[in-house]
Amino acid sequence: MSILERLMEFKDHDYAVFQQKLTPTISLEHFIGVRVPDIRKLAKEYVNLPETKEFLKDLPHRYYDENMLHAAIISEMKDYTACMNSIEDFLPYVDNWAVCDTMVPKVFKKHREELLVRLKEWCVSKHTYTCRYSMRMLMAHFLDEDFKAEYLELPAAVRSSEYYVNMMTAWFFATALAKQWDATIPYIENNRLDVWTHNKTITKSCESFRVTQEHKEYLRSLKR
Repeated sequence: MSILERLMEFKDHDYAVFQQKLTPTISLEHFIGVRVPDIRKLAKEYVNLPETKEFLKDLPHRYYDENMLHAAIISEMKDYTACMNSIEDFLPYVDNWAVCDTMVPKVFKKHREELLVRLKEWCVSKHTYTCRYSMRMLMAHFLDEDFKAEYLELPAAVRSSEYYVNMMTAWFFATALAKQWDATIPYIENNRLDVWTHNKTITKSCESFRVTQEHKEYLRSLKR
């Protein structure tokens, strides 16, 4: 049985309609309706099987669910080089926020130095989801114990007309304000972000349980 046939066993039209509403950039005909927990189970099953190599090379996929499984399989890879090569091959075909944000390889935690080099390259990409992915990984791996203030310059320099890039930038800076307030607040005080992203960052920060009430009140005073 092929991987696509396995996915079809989980077909759920009502869930496909629900998923399509969350990812309006993809038309309904490209949804099978496989639930995310089932996608993750299949990824664990397929990550080390021989036929998976062909599936990962068979791009572009027809279905959103195939792309979600592709991202989930990459997330399960334990070899950094193989994982990174698979991501480089796949990123040009990522066409929605959900697939982009699903791809969170555990192996990256042990290879932050090498990863950072790629993130700097991806962050200046004109491809919406390559740029978004760089900030997603920067947020996941470089706002805690490996944090350096200079990392904030990468997303701060991004200027895009793409909603899904700017929303990710706002999410990044809202998270940075929660985790690294002192280093991050000057980017808001000094208007380093475009107006929409600046205000969305403040909105998301004020919705966060990780930001103090005092900080929220100050942020509201900085809206543009």
